[in-house]
Amino acid sequence: MLIEMKNIRKSFGSNDVIKDVSFSVKGGEITALLGENGAGKSTLMNILGGVLQMDGGSILVDGEKVDFETPAGSLEAGIAFIHQELNLINDLPIYENMFLGREIKTKRGSLDLKQMYQQTAEIFERMNVDLDPGKMVRDLDASYKQIVEICRAMMTNASIIIMDEPTTSLTDTEIKRVFKMMETMKEQDVGIIFISHKLNEVKQICNRYLVLRDGNLVAEGNVSDVTTKVLASHMVGYDVRTESLRREKTPDNEDGEEVLRVEGLTDGASFRDISFSVKAGEIVGVTGLLGDGRSELFQAIFGAEKLLSGKIYLNGKEVEINHTYQAIKEGIAYLPRNRKENGIIKDMDIIENASIVTWPLFSRRGIINIERHRQTFFEQRDTLRLKMGDLQDRITSLSGGNQQKVVLSKWLAVNPRILVLDNPTQGVDVGAKEDIYDIILKLAEQNIAIIVLSSEAQEIIRLCDLALVMYHGVIQGEVRDELMNEHTIMRLATGGELDVERREQPL
Repeated sequence: MLIEMKNIRKSFGSNDVIKDVSFSVKGGEITALLGENGAGKSTLMNILGGVLQMDGGSILVDGEKVDFETPAGSLEAGIAFIHQELNLINDLPIYENMFLGREIKTKRGSLDLKQMYQQTAEIFERMNVDLDPGKMVRDLDASYKQIVEICRAMMTNASIIIMDEPTTSLTDTEIKRVFKMMETMKEQDVGIIFISHKLNEVKQICNRYLVLRDGNLVAEGNVSDVTTKVLASHMVGYDVRTESLRREKTPDNEDGEEVLRVEGLTDGASFRDISFSVKAGEIVGVTGLLGDGRSELFQAIFGAEKLLSGKIYLNGKEVEINHTYQAIKEGIAYLPRNRKENGIIKDMDIIENASIVTWPLFSRRGIINIERHRQTFFEQRDTLRLKMGDLQDRITSLSGGNQQKVVLSKWLAVNPRILVLDNPTQGVDVGAKEDIYDIILKLAEQNIAIIVLSSEAQEIIRLCDLALVMYHGVIQGEVRDELMNEHTIMRLATGGELDVERREQPL
């Protein structure tokens, strides 16, 4: 199949979102669609997927002009759209999810469960997927949910599949699983439009690239002909820095006062016998692979989960943290992973999302001091370089990077001494990612202890003073300086020993 979009234009009021964009995508190749948040990627794909109507231009399928008035029309033409928020029902088995909206029925009108199960098993066999169609969706990890969505698209005989940031919430192991599935689709002459902010993944899996900036197609070509640095420059319109952000050791950042120390922390399920310390002004990275227990560990330190045993010390004084409000009062802030699920409240506006943590702090006799909240947020807005409209606009009106900055602003409003950031750059574009790194560095300069939890080893290496590498719920090793490299981190994250690494280092 060959899809052509010619001279596409789309405006919302006076805002020209897509400006005369033309490109083509064919079966058997994976094309990256790149751009900053707000560049027009989703709008363009929603037009192709029949969700939005274009103001001008044309769409051709194998040379014939088509007009997609609904998503069903696009799907009927062989175009499937797998959205970032997966459309699966956790309380149904896989095979029933596969046929949502197009259920197979018996002559008597009841659901033909046997036939749906059988057809699901057949598509899984064709796509080399080892899954029981009868398994409940809630029991699948994120990558297998993506794979179920892909198989559902293939079951509709889709020839072009749009994948909107499919790896945002996945670990490295899960990403490999999805990429293997994408290669299988490519071999079956299916074309894929791959929307992503992860340029290393684009280099790994894609054949061609298209770059949107401010609604214009500014670059396209073969992925093999460009570097990630060039792609990033096309996206933002200027050269993006790639150098290490790690600070040189000085008396100011080397001899900071210890603000957090934990000894023997165990929860009986996700982590055990955890001991480490963090100094004021230090940036400590915590990384590992799927199931390493890092999020559960810091949720327990923050009072969101229960500890079985162990001790927590803040500024040398032992404390027992039983709930999150107590942690906030003690000066600990926690920015959670998966912003859309845990960081924002979609039905609230920007100022409500930015102030919710400090409602109890900025209130008297149950009355919230709205003016103080506004003043605090205005200060944070300037510091964080937030791009936004009115305070009363929905949080979802902002780009992913700006949503993340709002989430960060609410935690900075409590003036923390310790700031835990769980995957802080997840789902944000390269420009917003650099902004967040700058914010982290400035906070460390203000003597706030920063703990960065990340699955991306390169992020840890580039930003952090030292890294704690976890493996199956324990800290497998601590690395810094020349030992903080991808090879060392991966060895530790897979259960290897740090002593082996030290012997491998040249004398």
